[in-house]
Amino acid sequence: MIEHLTKDSFKQKVFDYQDDRRYKFEGKRPALIDFYTNWSGICKTIAPILEELQREYKGKIDIYRVDSDTERELVQAFRVRSIPTLLFVPVMGQPQVGRGALSKWELKRYVREVFNV
Repeated sequence: MIEHLTKDSFKQKVFDYQDDRRYKFEGKRPALIDFYTNWSGICKTIAPILEELQREYKGKIDIYRVDSDTERELVQAFRVRSIPTLLFVPVMGQPQVGRGALSKWELKRYVREVFNV
């Protein structure tokens, strides 16, 4: 099962977005973060695909989910304007954003291109 992040666990496992100094990734592996809502049909469609990817990439990337309805501070911090929004966070380099319904093939392409996995 994919771990759900709160703002506090996000700061520990991904990065402390409230620290003004500079971006510093806190994780050990690249992370894919799904900003979702429970009421979105598209989010419900993507959820099982993310579960499959978690099994396929176990030990290579971390996949997390953020409930956009309850974690409003994270939504604002990352300027999430549409649901779903996917944040691809490499170990080195800057995070990249994907928006909308991405197929499993497209998600795997992002993982390959952004994470080199």
